[in-house]
Amino acid sequence: MKTGLKKLNGWVVIFVSAWLLVAGCTTAPVTGRSQLNLVSAGDEMKLGLTSFEELKSTTPISKDPKANAMVQRVGKRIAEAAKNDLPNAQWEFVVFDSKEANAFCLPGGKVGVYAGLLQIANDDASLATVIGHEVGHATAHHGAERMSEAMAMQGLGELLGSAITSTNQLVQTAFPLAYGGVTKYGRALPHSRKQELEADHMGMIYMARAGYDPKKAVDFWERFAAYSKEHGGGSESFWSKFLSDHPIDSVRIADLKKLLPEAEAEFQKSRIR
Repeated sequence: MKTGLKKLNGWVVIFVSAWLLVAGCTTAPVTGRSQLNLVSAGDEMKLGLTSFEELKSTTPISKDPKANAMVQRVGKRIAEAAKNDLPNAQWEFVVFDSKEANAFCLPGGKVGVYAGLLQIANDDASLATVIGHEVGHATAHHGAERMSEAMAMQGLGELLGSAITSTNQLVQTAFPLAYGGVTKYGRALPHSRKQELEADHMGMIYMARAGYDPKKAVDFWERFAAYSKEHGGGSESFWSKFLSDHPIDSVRIADLKKLLPEAEAEFQKSRIR
C-alpha cells in the first residue's frame, strides 16, 4: 500500500510540474525569455496600485521642483517607448524625499525614485537608465513571475514532502529545511539576478528608443559602482555573487557593454523617427 502511494505521489508531482510549465508559460518582451506566470495581470496590477498608495501615504514626497520635473520628463519618454509592452499601465512617477540611492517600480507602472539617487543619476540620460530598468521590471511582469515561482516551489515542496514515507523524525524534519535552502540558493537568488540583468537589457533598449544614448547606461553604472564602494558596498567576493539577489557591479557593466550594439541600433532608429 505504501509503495503504491509513493508511486502515485511521484506521478502527481510530475503531472503538476508539467501543468505549471504549460499553463503558466508567457514570454518577456524585448528579450523573448519564456516565463512561468500564474498570476493574472489584473491581480498583479491591483497589488501594485495598492502598495504604491500605501507607500505614498507613509513616505515623504519630494517638493523639489527641479527633481520632480526631471523625473516626470524622463519617465514620460520611457513610458512612451514601452507602451506596447504594457498597454494597460497606469504610469506614475514619484520622487520620494529620501537620501537612499535607489528606485523601484511596482506592477502596473508605479515608479518611485528616491531623491538620493539623483546625485548619481544627475542628467536625463542617466536617469533614463534607472527608469528604463525599473520599467523593464514592470513590462516583464517580474513581480508576478517571482510570486508564481514561489507558489510553484511551495506546491512542489508539499507534494514531495507528502511522498516521503520514512518514519524517521530526523528525515521528516530535515526535508523542508533542505528543500528551502535548495530553492533559495539554487533557484530564487540566481533567478532574481537573472531578472535584474534582463531589466538592464530592457531598460537600455527603452532608453535608446526614447532617444537617450545607451552608452550613458554604462557610464551611470560605473558611477554607481564607485558610489557603492565609497559607501561600504560593491563587494566582488564569491559570497557576494552567491548570496545576493542582484548581480555584482562588474557583471552588470560587462553585460551592458555586450548589449551596446543592439541598443545603439535602436538609438539610431529613434533619431531617424
